[in-house]
Amino acid sequence: MTDREFKAKIDELWNTFWSSGISNPISVIEQLTYLIFFKMFENQEILKDKKAQTFGKDRKSFFENREHLRWSNFKQLAPDEMLKTYREEVFPLLGEINKALEDSVCLISKASLLDTAVQTLDKMDFSDGNDRKGDVYEYMLNKIAQSGTNGQFRTPRHIIDMMTKLVDPRVDDKICDPACGSGGFLCGAYRYILESNTSDDFKEISSFFGDLLNDSHRKTMDENVIFGSEFDPSMYRIGLMNMILHNIKPKNIKLRDSLSKDAQEENQYTLILANPPFTGSLDESDIDPKLTAVVKTKKTELLFMAKFIKMLEVGGRAAVIIPTGVLSIDSNAHKTLRKKLIEENQLEAVISMPSGVFKPYAGVATAVLIFTKGGQTQKTWFYEMANDGFTLDDKRTPIEANDIPDIISKYENKEESSKSFNVTLKELKENEYNLLPSRYKKLEYVAPTFEHTPQEYVQLMIDAEKKSLALLEKLQEKLGGINE
Repeated sequence: MTDREFKAKIDELWNTFWSSGISNPISVIEQLTYLIFFKMFENQEILKDKKAQTFGKDRKSFFENREHLRWSNFKQLAPDEMLKTYREEVFPLLGEINKALEDSVCLISKASLLDTAVQTLDKMDFSDGNDRKGDVYEYMLNKIAQSGTNGQFRTPRHIIDMMTKLVDPRVDDKICDPACGSGGFLCGAYRYILESNTSDDFKEISSFFGDLLNDSHRKTMDENVIFGSEFDPSMYRIGLMNMILHNIKPKNIKLRDSLSKDAQEENQYTLILANPPFTGSLDESDIDPKLTAVVKTKKTELLFMAKFIKMLEVGGRAAVIIPTGVLSIDSNAHKTLRKKLIEENQLEAVISMPSGVFKPYAGVATAVLIFTKGGQTQKTWFYEMANDGFTLDDKRTPIEANDIPDIISKYENKEESSKSFNVTLKELKENEYNLLPSRYKKLEYVAPTFEHTPQEYVQLMIDAEKKSLALLEKLQEKLGGINE
């Protein structure tokens, strides 16, 4: 299915839900996610069976004694029977799969709507290889006018992959996203660890088979690697289902506001990957006072930066997305945050991104900050990304120009180029901790080249003047002849 056909199917489903009375955009996304989850759950079970057979282990299938609930069987039911089975048997399974999904509500009440949705989704490929689930969220959120203001827009997959590669997650990391939304960063980190531990022999089965992980590693992956929080109940459920479909056991994903008094966490994680909301409503009376002690502000982007620093263990690292205002605004809160980041931590890199990266949801210019908790910054590597592989308009069409491979290749050794350079602590202090790349970018002096020597230029000017005088004399002669 081509991209255009895929989007046409989503439009068709969207209109069908709308005309059937489900008009709240987030509700449409949530109900479609339940169906996608149900569809993909069978494939996930098949993969788990293959893994068990490969390692010679016994495994009880989730569908044992209820084969009629497999998607491949369910989709063949008559519409009325399908709706009855979905509401009475399939939906209760969500809570059985994960207790946090027990309060999920089925809003589909028409058999024709369910049958249309099932038959349409059945023709669509949601395999992990092309991340169609992410494409569903991204395209549907494109249709929601309030997505940007609520902060509920998905970080593009290629940006997640870039940030993940730069910080290199490991099986012994404790990874957290305190504003996890649909779980993109956590899924990306989990997949990266699996891919890094999959031998060539097993990549035909799955690039994320993880056969090099032993039983101890797998237990750690299940219990002590992935952590996250999300304050919006609908996005929380969507995130849980997305993670389950990536084989993550989301036991450490919490429904809560990470900036609140009830979410105090210090020195607990070794890696943070996040793109927190830049705007949104905030209950000032409930803000964690330990965060406002770091930076006195109501701005969520600054409070989240303080949160990241608090959450990390000393030596822990973070790759986070922030609006470029954090880099340069002269308010006391912004300056305090930047000074703390530089003087009391190691700011490894500032990667500025073009403003079109998050279109069509938002046109705000953003940057990736990479830092390590503790110590002091000695130098910071700056990279000015001009292209991310897509046009920077609302259409985001793929193009050849792409700085991401160059960023990844240069990051480890902090190589300098026409787009990258290093700035010392002394320079950062002299510029009052301003982190705008333009403040430090060194302009290369290019000596002018001349076609002639100075003597030759003098002679050329003399010759030119002689020619001008000769032409003037001829003109005067002609004018004199006319007058006579």
